[in-house]
Amino acid sequence: MIETKGGFLVSQIKQIQGRIFGRLLVNAGIEEFNGAQGRILYVLWQEDDLPIVELGRRTGLAKTTLTGMLDRMEQQGHIIRESDPADRRQIRIRLTDHARVLEKRYEQVSEEMSILFYRGFSDEEIRKLEAGLEKILENLKTEERALRN
Repeated sequence: MIETKGGFLVSQIKQIQGRIFGRLLVNAGIEEFNGAQGRILYVLWQEDDLPIVELGRRTGLAKTTLTGMLDRMEQQGHIIRESDPADRRQIRIRLTDHARVLEKRYEQVSEEMSILFYRGFSDEEIRKLEAGLEKILENLKTEERALRN
């Protein structure tokens, strides 16, 4: 196998992207939540009223991390936790009206981030990069499932 540094590069990208995204949020006047909380909100903006387990799956956040973040987001007035009427053991997460108002500004910041990410890339290069990243993600998810069993 050739010498690789993909994991190291992805780690660096994640760190730098987080700092830039945080600054873009502040510049857009969004100080109500941080980038990691934005990932949760983004998923809920796509589909609201999700069980915690599904929210964790879609965000890739561990249950312990997600629980702490949801505690803070509930205190900040972004989400509401409710028992599922069909299964009282299951908790569902819903957006508040306050959080829904932030969606448009967040989308603008996300668009700025995408422009930074793909500056100088052709559409074909973007497709190939994202296909490769999706393949890596699936490999890692498969391994994670195997380690749990």
